[in-house]
Formats: sequence, structure tokens, C-alpha cells
Amino acid sequence: MKETDNIFATALEKVPDFVFNEDVVNVFPDMIKRSVPGYPTIVENIGVIAAQYAQPYSLLYDLGCSLGAVTQALRRHVKQPDCRILAIDNSAPMVQRCQEYLTAQQAMYQELVPTQVIQDDIVTMDWQAASVITMNFTLQFIKPEQRLEILKNIYNILDKKGALLLSEKVRFDDSHAQHILNDLHLAFKRANGYSELEIAQKRTAIENVMKIDTLAIHQQRLHDAGFSKVTVWFQCLNFISLIALP
Repeated sequence: MKETDNIFATALEKVPDFVFNEDVVNVFPDMIKRSVPGYPTIVENIGVIAAQYAQPYSLLYDLGCSLGAVTQALRRHVKQPDCRILAIDNSAPMVQRCQEYLTAQQAMYQELVPTQVIQDDIVTMDWQAASVITMNFTLQFIKPEQRLEILKNIYNILDKKGALLLSEKVRFDDSHAQHILNDLHLAFKRANGYSELEIAQKRTAIENVMKIDTLAIHQQRLHDAGFSKVTVWFQCLNFISLIALP
């Protein structure tokens, strides 16, 4: 049974920084559905897009796999022969729950791509050659000064016929656009049952943890890392998903 996200429903004397601990893992499906507009569309279509770029006999990465929604989309859609998926997260509770979820899914689907889930830090991990790499709302939790180096590592191990699929929350240089889309995102949260207290406390918890960039910064950083083509394939309010090609 899925649990309801009420982590910030009670007033806290001091709001701690947001971490992907057991409490968050327990409510994560509800949290992300109520917080990220378009999330199910992003997840399903990452699988569809990945299937167009996955190469035979290659590795696919899901970096920051959380509970495995994107990993499962990759497992269902990619049909190239002898691919395998490496799903990585630095949160031990996420990794454990992801493995449980993917194991349960194996009973429901036939011929899923073989997958390994491991706990690791994408800042320091050892990289292997891959044809598809997904980062679904992951880069925004990496320190800004470390982001270019990670993207360079991805570019260097990515098959020239492959793709990086990157989803992020973004901010806008245009103050008018920023105001409109931020207000609409708050309206989205209210429509999904979050109170003003929950919204305010979640904002405080996450402001030192999640540093968001503009689309222009993402595009320039990807080009600086070596990518030749960067295309927005999805946007809903202030959430986007990109395809970056070598």
C-alpha cells in the first residue's frame, strides 16, 4: 500500500535539510506524483526514447535511479539484443526499495532487460562505456561546481550513436516567466492536496540541497562537456527533459 506524503504536514521548530532517507523513500511515489507535473509522461517516454538510441550489446545507466521507475521503463522498452542496465543511487534506502520493486516487476513482464542496482556516488564512481544514460531529476542535487565534470565523464564513455536523457527543474532569467511558472507550480501542489505549511517547509528543507539552473545554463554546460546537439523534448511548467547527443 502506497503511503501518503505528510512529512512536512506538522509545524517543525527547525526544518532540516532534505535527505533521501527511509521516511522519504516510504512516501516517494506520492511525493513525486504530487510535486512534479508531467512526471509519468517523462518516465514512460524516457523508455520510448531510450529504445531509439540503445545499441546492441551495450550498457544503459540510470543515474539517481531512486525507486526504479525510469529503470523499469528502460527494461520494458529497450529491445536491442544483450543490453544490460546499471541503476545507481547514493541512498541505501532507495537502492533497497528499488531492488524490491524491480524484482516484483519481473513477475509481471516477460523478457525484461537484465538489471543491477547498486549504491554508489556518481561524483566518484568508476564509469563503463554505455549507449544510453538517464539522469531524471538527479543533476540538480549535485553541487553546481561538480556538474560539468560529471557531464564530461558521461560524454567520454557514451557511444557516438547513443544519448543522454536529462530531466531537471529549471528557473528562468525572465522575471515575468519565473513568477508565472513558479506560481503555477505552487497551484499544482495545492491542487494535489499540499497545504501552505507543507509547501513552505518543503521549500526550506530543499533550498540548500537542490540548486536549479536555467535552460541556457544546462545547454551551455552540455555543449562545454562535448555534446553537439541538445534538444528539449518535454516541458511542463518549470520542469523539462532534454536529449543530448554526442
